[in-house]
Amino acid sequence: MYFNETSAGLEDDPVYDPFHDKSIITSKDVRKTRLTLRMIHDLRKASEAREQEKIKETQLIQAMYKQPAPEQAAAQ
Repeated sequence: MYFNETSAGLEDDPVYDPFHDKSIITSKDVRKTRLTLRMIHDLRKASEAREQEKIKETQLIQAMYKQPAPEQAAAQ
């Protein structure tokens, strides 16, 4: 859960999965981990969430640094 500024409420974080908090691997554990279908699915979901965040950040940056309209530039 995190606070979303745009909707002013709590929402689920699409990147966070509480299932993974229970599996702690220590430095003494030398067994090789195997990827399960669930892990691959979670990696795909996290990748898609990162892509969406990047698109939103790019749109914000473009809106902040875009050139002013010609009528606004002439008025100043």
